[in-house]
Amino acid sequence: MLSHNAEETEFVVRSAMEADVKFIRLWFPDILGQLKGFAISVDDLEDAINHGVGFDGSAIEGFARIHESDMRAFPDPNTFVLLPWRPQQNAVARMFCDIRGPKGDVFNGDPRNTLKRNLEKVTELGYTYYVGTELEFFYLKDSVNPQPLDNGGYFDQLSSQPASDLRRDTVLNLAEMGVPVKYSHHEAAPSQHEIDLQYTDALAMADSVMTAKLVIKELAQLRNAYATFMPKPLAGVNGSGMHTHQSLFKGEKNAFYDGDDEHYLSEIGKKFIAGLLHHAPEITLVTNQWINSYKRLVPGFEAPVYASWAHVNRSDLIRVPAYKPGYESSMRIEYRAPDPACNPYLAFSVMLAAGMKGIENDYPVQQQVVGNVSEMTEERRQSMGIKTLPSSLGEAIALAEDSELLEEALGAHIHSSFIENKKIEWREYRSTITDYEISRYLSIL
Repeated sequence: MLSHNAEETEFVVRSAMEADVKFIRLWFPDILGQLKGFAISVDDLEDAINHGVGFDGSAIEGFARIHESDMRAFPDPNTFVLLPWRPQQNAVARMFCDIRGPKGDVFNGDPRNTLKRNLEKVTELGYTYYVGTELEFFYLKDSVNPQPLDNGGYFDQLSSQPASDLRRDTVLNLAEMGVPVKYSHHEAAPSQHEIDLQYTDALAMADSVMTAKLVIKELAQLRNAYATFMPKPLAGVNGSGMHTHQSLFKGEKNAFYDGDDEHYLSEIGKKFIAGLLHHAPEITLVTNQWINSYKRLVPGFEAPVYASWAHVNRSDLIRVPAYKPGYESSMRIEYRAPDPACNPYLAFSVMLAAGMKGIENDYPVQQQVVGNVSEMTEERRQSMGIKTLPSSLGEAIALAEDSELLEEALGAHIHSSFIENKKIEWREYRSTITDYEISRYLSIL
């Protein structure tokens, strides 16, 4: 049994009744970040909150499903919200769940619990970890042939339909669900769009990312279109990233801000950067977890290839946005490797763990880059201590498999299962003959 505040439970049940809710979708992420869930009747809501709902826990293991196991999903009362695109009579709501064992014990394979555990560690040190995300994605005509819905470019104000209306309706629906959007605009590639979610604590942001991805896909489907978070669906244009803005607060004070520093970045902020840069190659499997992720992380398409940092410069792995006088709370760092197809609960966990290692172990801060790191010689990069990110899923697996930081951040269960999932994907890919190979080699070999 998982105890919740009785007043919270009563408030949620009453809210559901008043809103004429008939069904509640119980959501949870699997290890790969895919949204899973099932629906219960409103009559069972109170019992579900207090005692959980049983289900087959192998559904949370991704592709590496070994055996069936009994688990219980406990709805989080703080995540109750109506689905605005569903009918308002006999309405449908959703709640994120914590996954536990049959006796209410913590399940170490629950990605949401993994993030909570990492957040508890920094809370014990007096910090709160805040995150903001830039979700990039493509609107396509369907999921079979990747044909763009528009030919717009960066910041274009589209009059074409339905892409511009889809993005607008998405922002409005997210607002109704309590997910505030800071910006939305057309991105650089044809039919590529971006929605920036308002800065908040990491757990709320991970829930918001999962919600936003579903809303974007649902609304596109309702207009006979297809939205994809595939990192690189179109060749020759920019892929989709999920640039992640991060900061640590102590109470109301931004621990990354220092008014005496030339760029207003504190020593804690610099050490956090040092941790991210040091561990970047080994955490890339989590922030960029698919075969296709590495088609985006190539030179020439505004995606990072090297573990470098700079103020303002957008070609580096880490960017420190320019400080706006009077807004100390906005001082932050932007980690540019993740793509929107990652599991946000695990990605935030490993980025936080890497940054905190830099603070706890007093890592030296490498020299910030002036100019384009891709145009430097290899010797110059090595002299500056700049590492290279893995260039394939296979390379990323090898780096992550022996990573003590990853095993500590993810826990032994998820670390092992995640690696096994990725090995399955890599083996399948390596044994597949691609269209490229047929067109390139069949007629000449």
